[in-house]
Amino acid sequence: MTVSPPPVTDAARQDLLACARGDLTCDLVLSGGRIVNVFSQEVIEADIGIRGGLIAGMGQYRGRTTIDLRGRYICPGLIEGHIHIESSLLTPHQFARAVVPRGTTAVVCDPHEITNVLGETGLRHMLEMGQDLPLDIFPMIPSCVPATHMETSGARLDARSIAPLLDLEGVPGLAEMMNYPGTVTGDPEILARIGAALDRGLVADGHAPGLTGPELQAYCTAGVDSDHECTTLEEAREKLRAGMYIFIREGSTARNLEALLPLVRPETAHRFLLVSDDRHPHDLLRHGHLDAILRKAVRLGMDPITALRLVTLNPAQRFGLHGRGAVAPGYLADLVVFDDLSRFTAERVFKNGREVASELQPTERFFPGAEERNEARENTIHIDRERIDFSIPARDGHIRVIDCQDDLLLTNEALLKPTVRQDLAVADPDRDLLKIAVIERHRASGRMGKGFVRGFGLKTGALASTVAHDSHNLIVLGTEDRFMEEAVRLVTQSGGGLALFTPGRTVTLPLPLAGLMSDMDLKEVSDRLDALDALARDAGIRISHPFMLLSFLALPVIPHLKITDYGLINVDRFTPVELWHRNSA
Repeated sequence: MTVSPPPVTDAARQDLLACARGDLTCDLVLSGGRIVNVFSQEVIEADIGIRGGLIAGMGQYRGRTTIDLRGRYICPGLIEGHIHIESSLLTPHQFARAVVPRGTTAVVCDPHEITNVLGETGLRHMLEMGQDLPLDIFPMIPSCVPATHMETSGARLDARSIAPLLDLEGVPGLAEMMNYPGTVTGDPEILARIGAALDRGLVADGHAPGLTGPELQAYCTAGVDSDHECTTLEEAREKLRAGMYIFIREGSTARNLEALLPLVRPETAHRFLLVSDDRHPHDLLRHGHLDAILRKAVRLGMDPITALRLVTLNPAQRFGLHGRGAVAPGYLADLVVFDDLSRFTAERVFKNGREVASELQPTERFFPGAEERNEARENTIHIDRERIDFSIPARDGHIRVIDCQDDLLLTNEALLKPTVRQDLAVADPDRDLLKIAVIERHRASGRMGKGFVRGFGLKTGALASTVAHDSHNLIVLGTEDRFMEEAVRLVTQSGGGLALFTPGRTVTLPLPLAGLMSDMDLKEVSDRLDALDALARDAGIRISHPFMLLSFLALPVIPHLKITDYGLINVDRFTPVELWHRNSA
């Protein structure tokens, strides 16, 4: 990971001061621009003098090189406060190529996807893949590997193994604490993980969807002071009053900006961040990253400079990223030039005073080709397909069905009479009732959870994916068992990935890096996803991002009903539940 330029020597500091005073020529001067000052909430016309990758000052300066910005706006480089890079399906190198030209110069990431597959080794691989890029990657240390005790992951991290990882360079703190029931009840192991961060003066991020009342108070008392799972004003207001930073998430699947925006006022704005959490290649390529969220925020009525503050100064202050998040003397010269204070379309991007992108294209010499580590390419799909049996013997009564909606990670529980054929409960696409299963893929244990889901609209075929948050077992849904078997075969033969099988056509996206990331570039990955989505629409699916939603159906920390290799999970009670309702005859 690239977290800062080389340390400033005493001599370099003297030179920087001399440039600030006007006694020495700067390396670079950006003249004629309108500086967006996120401290004072105003726009200032001044030159920016840059020396050694740092801002010497704002005023009138002379430089070895001068770039006339001709009245364009210039703001700090954008900082992502919460994202899982693996969820972009891209390597850090390809992710940087996608987001830096859009104005993002730093990200605070949670690499718990690859860590759940490969453990500490995977985390270190991820950081090594992010080296030597014009993007600062600050890794939070995953707090929940696995996320719960109700699933099988490829690795486990306890408090003892987390502690030394918190001492790695550039680590701001502990990543989202998804085990909020364990936190609230004072589980000693969970509190030890949080304490390891707090004892080092680091932060502990949260993940507590719908948590309110005394339980919320206990969660915050444990030391967790942020949340990105708020979906209503009431929830966000209560968490804000409890001292939490509110990360407003506007990702590819979960979009909470419109619902939460009214809570961002001048007196509260310093406690909010705009984050993406998960951003799919389609959206990165077509719409952008944080720049797209900024544009939407302004369209919805947010003051443009306030919106900028939520992706610059606020995340820098939240995570202790000193010298970032503002255009100010002594700060890193991470800067974005754009021509409209509401459109936020980056024209030029500077990292450490060097122009690394222009007109939405990366400057190639700053994006060296990446040779991904062989260890991350090792086969991580350990499934004996001969042992797979999707059949579900029928019983009298009702079944619990995962009820999902487009653009929502929250699911509900529906109680329905099953469709039965030959003494088996089967999928029934005419009722939008599909079979779903999660197959353990790390240890070839044969463990498999089976159930039903509605909301996708699939008429014929099956979807399978090894991206299944957060333990990333293999998840598959379909209209017939034989179609599900074919989708599983496609994914396993690819070494992991996404597959959509229909009787007349199939499309796959191989993800050979831990079953999570592609080795293709952004355009190729996006094109393959387009082909998957087009086939999904032809097959009747009405979900805008079906594979993204599918991946979250295996996450047993977002209410209300999910599925893992242990079976159906009631997230509210944090316990497995039977497929057949207990009141069934």
